[in-house]
Amino acid sequence: MTLGVAVDGGTLAVHELGRGPAGAPVVMALHGITANALAFGAVAHALDGQVQLLAPDLRGRADSRSIRGPWGLAAHAADVVAVLDAARVESAVLLGHSMGAYVAALTAYLYPSRVSSLVLIDGGVGFPAPEGDIDAALDQVIGPAMRRLTMTFADEAAYLDFWREHPAIGPALDASYGDLLTAYLRHDLVGPEGERRSSCVLDAVRADGADVLADPVVLRSLRDGTVPATLLYAARGVQDEPQGLLDAGRIAAAGLPPTVRVIPAGGVNHYTVLFEPQAVRLIAYAVGTSV
Repeated sequence: MTLGVAVDGGTLAVHELGRGPAGAPVVMALHGITANALAFGAVAHALDGQVQLLAPDLRGRADSRSIRGPWGLAAHAADVVAVLDAARVESAVLLGHSMGAYVAALTAYLYPSRVSSLVLIDGGVGFPAPEGDIDAALDQVIGPAMRRLTMTFADEAAYLDFWREHPAIGPALDASYGDLLTAYLRHDLVGPEGERRSSCVLDAVRADGADVLADPVVLRSLRDGTVPATLLYAARGVQDEPQGLLDAGRIAAAGLPPTVRVIPAGGVNHYTVLFEPQAVRLIAYAVGTSV
């Protein structure tokens, strides 16, 4: 089921990916910078019947692509509160992956009474802002993802063929969870045959990425926040390289408070951490011990 929630600038699409018994805890899942709600398909299966899992397509993505601003992580945080208000939920567990982890941490920092706990996956940890041009730094981090947003594809098969060449995602399309991964990729695809493209609004991605890299409030949200959190990190990176975005040393250097529990997610990469069964079980465990 998909709900439409009125937010600043339009209507946010919120997918109910799982429904628990009456009175079940509410978990809101927040996806990455060029992703969409169906990134949490495998996690939803693991939590089925235990929680009510709400997953918005964040503004400027997938079914929320008609929203035309404002952009930035503060707008996403306000959207989270709007969804909670619409669902008549006083507080919820926020489950965030990549950029969504930063949105979750910022929401907990700005609206602590609305967030009972955080589960952050491969993101949310603030580091010193890069020196020099932010656009150049953003291109270095997510340049390939941003360039994809300007491409067109003949049809769905061509789009999936593009992903098959991606070192972190391609091999996973043939894994046991390949159907869930494919559904997530398809949910991003819009436009007529011959001109299929990503749903992501490039200006939204650029603004959100700049906030993740350099906004001072975003960068200190997890470190200075008061809401208890669990942080899981993948060993491998966005191109399946051996160095992940986070590791034990980087996390230790971030000066996080003792209220942040840290769990290594094993040898998965930045994307498959949401799909590989062992990592998904760890995420479900983290959520289950956070509600």
